[in-house]
Amino acid sequence: MTLQVFGLPVSRGVAIGRAVLVASSRIDVAHYYIDPVDAPAEISRLRVARKRVSVELEALKQAVPADAQHELVALLDVHLMLLNDEAVAEATCAWIIDRHYNAEWAMAAQLEVLARQFDEMEDDYLRERKADLEQVAERVLRALADKSGERGTSAVGPKVGARDFAGEDPLVLVANDISPADMLQFKGSVFTGFVTDVGGKNSHTAIVARSLDIPAVVGAREASRLIRQDDWVIIDGDAGLVIVDPPPIVLEEYRFRQRQSQVERERLHRLRHKAAVTLDGARVELLANIELPGDAPGALASGAEGIGLFRSEFLFMNREGALPDEEEQYVAYRDAVLAMNGLPVTIRTVDIGADKPLERMSGHELRHEHTLNPAMGLRAIRWSLSEPQMFEAQVRAIYRAAAHGAVRLLIPMLTHANEITASLAVIKRVREQLMRESVAHGAIEVGAMVEVPAAALSLPLFLRHFDFVSIGTNDLIQYTLAIDRADEAVAHLYDPWHPAVLRLIADTIQQANQAGKGVCVCGEMAGDIEFTEVLIGFGLRSFSMHPACIPAVKQRILRSEARRLEAYAHDVLRSEDPRTVVRAAITSSVKAAA
Repeated sequence: MTLQVFGLPVSRGVAIGRAVLVASSRIDVAHYYIDPVDAPAEISRLRVARKRVSVELEALKQAVPADAQHELVALLDVHLMLLNDEAVAEATCAWIIDRHYNAEWAMAAQLEVLARQFDEMEDDYLRERKADLEQVAERVLRALADKSGERGTSAVGPKVGARDFAGEDPLVLVANDISPADMLQFKGSVFTGFVTDVGGKNSHTAIVARSLDIPAVVGAREASRLIRQDDWVIIDGDAGLVIVDPPPIVLEEYRFRQRQSQVERERLHRLRHKAAVTLDGARVELLANIELPGDAPGALASGAEGIGLFRSEFLFMNREGALPDEEEQYVAYRDAVLAMNGLPVTIRTVDIGADKPLERMSGHELRHEHTLNPAMGLRAIRWSLSEPQMFEAQVRAIYRAAAHGAVRLLIPMLTHANEITASLAVIKRVREQLMRESVAHGAIEVGAMVEVPAAALSLPLFLRHFDFVSIGTNDLIQYTLAIDRADEAVAHLYDPWHPAVLRLIADTIQQANQAGKGVCVCGEMAGDIEFTEVLIGFGLRSFSMHPACIPAVKQRILRSEARRLEAYAHDVLRSEDPRTVVRAAITSSVKAAA
């Protein structure tokens, strides 16, 4: 039966494929593909885990007091029966053999299938046995975890990137949620798109999806419950629509849209070597946002003139508490700098917090850094200043990478003068250390993120201390409007067109230009073609965005006149409803073209 599930569109395009469900569990489950030759070893791991649980349950039976309720023993017998069901065991092994899932993923996938079968049973007693099944499965998953400590505990992408493992059909991922770090596993993976139950349009998970140019829908609420393993699914990333089990005519329509989209991408790609200059000669710099050094070649291929934002925090995530040291960071930054062939690279110091929690070791236990309100907590520069050794190691690595090319250092979430003073003191101290030690390093420009209203309103202070500023519109909107951008319940209130947001951005650009300091927008607005003309009208001449967005933004710039857009931007700022000005301008353009 065809179903339609609605969510928030976060990454444009169409994906068509069979659903792969990452089932939610009360314990962490690793999801990765194995090499076919390792299938027997994974099946052996599963067999050992089942045997271990069987021994545990038998021991529990023996420990039941003689005067205990008979139902206790009967319940344990039910668990043993479910555990030793060979049909279930064979079906779980089939996921390993046919799909090349690791043992944990195979167990979770089979649990999902069986849980749905129990839900459909008419007999109340049998239907309630689903809870027993889940308890048994979680015992097996815990046993597997004890035997696989060397594996990652949250990756959803393939450990081996061969598309052959997916079989003939393309795959789309369906989950309750996917962390931003897990999203990076999509690079080169078999998944062509994803759907999540939760999430906001400007959460970091959505941002990474856009940077990977993967069609995606988040905040789809019931998607992981309504969609079944292997269902054919269409993800309409433009409309925020997920179509489950589509009829042939709908499937063919979306396949046609896919082909059209590919033709348009190829046409825009031909602009990659053309300079971004308006019709009246205003030169605009188009930079790329990246998460890892391996993204740099793709940025170059898209026509980027440098890296405007290297999100270094992704080097710190999904590491089970083992944070990268100076040498590892240096190699990563150096590789990105070398890959850009002399073009500038702006490295933001680690921005951990909010929807990018950091795993830390506490004693011998792995824990996650969570607070009651992580968006307002110990994140970004606040965390760095609280971890001086790590902060100094990162700054040293950035300075050393600057020996290989043009590097700029960008500090996130600054709000107070004492934070500015403390940060610059660390940077100065590190450079003096490197000079004393005769360690090769280069000169760097130091900039500040403007992503909190306090920073925008204190801009003269920032411009006195820094070489440039970069406006992080994602957080600026969030903090100006008091909206958690990762929460789909309030996502409709997250409004980049809010007059207060636009005024803060326009004032920041104007003041930086007047002071002769560089200013760039590196948030999602930079890559959104709806805002291209407005930002140019504000006086912005440097945009940093996902590489996939550069061709479309460049096309918009090539068709614009900067002088005309100044008056347009002024009208936008004066309006209580800026969208009405935008709609009127679009209507006027259409009439003129006609």
